[in-house]
Order: sequence, then structure tokens, then C-alpha cells
Amino acid sequence: MELYGYWRSTAAWRVRIALALKGLTARHLPVHLVRHGGEQHSPDYRTHNPLALVPTLVVDGRALTQSLAIVEWLDEQYPTPALLPGDPWARAQAREIALLIACDIHP
Repeated sequence: MELYGYWRSTAAWRVRIALALKGLTARHLPVHLVRHGGEQHSPDYRTHNPLALVPTLVVDGRALTQSLAIVEWLDEQYPTPALLPGDPWARAQAREIALLIACDIHP
């Protein structure tokens, strides 16, 4: 697994936290969002993420973008320990909080 991200990106932090909670390791590849006009705009990086955003998780040559999609994929591929509660109502509330952070207060 390779995780492209920026150290200040809260979205990339979400993925790093999920990886740590799961006990998984990924090769961290920095994408500086300011240097050289933003390394996320480089043709090389855009082959992984055409939207030029971070984070991007690459597994077996396939790329996933958007932190919450990555976190849910990790939870489905590596179910133990579970990141979401088993109860459907509690799971929906956990997603509600995650979406509030990711969409409504994300800088």
C-alpha cells in the first residue's frame, strides 16, 4: 500500500489514523501542496488522482481517493478491529459525524 498525502491535510490524517487503528502500514509518499505551485498538479501524481487532491491510496496499482471512501474500504478489507459500530443506527451516527467533519467544517 502506498499513501500519497500532505502532512497538513486533515483528510490525509483521517486515513493515517485509520491505518494506525487497523495496525496496517503503508508507504507514505509526500505530496507538497504548496511547493512548485503544488506537487499535486504534477502529471505523475495526476496519473494516480486526476482531481489533484490528497489523499490517494494505491493498492496493487489501483488508486482510491477521498478519505472516507478509503477508510471504509480499509474497514471492509481488514474488518478487525472494526472502525464502525455494528449497530446500523450507531453506524449511521458515526458516518454523520465523519461527514460533518469532512464536508461541513473541513478547511
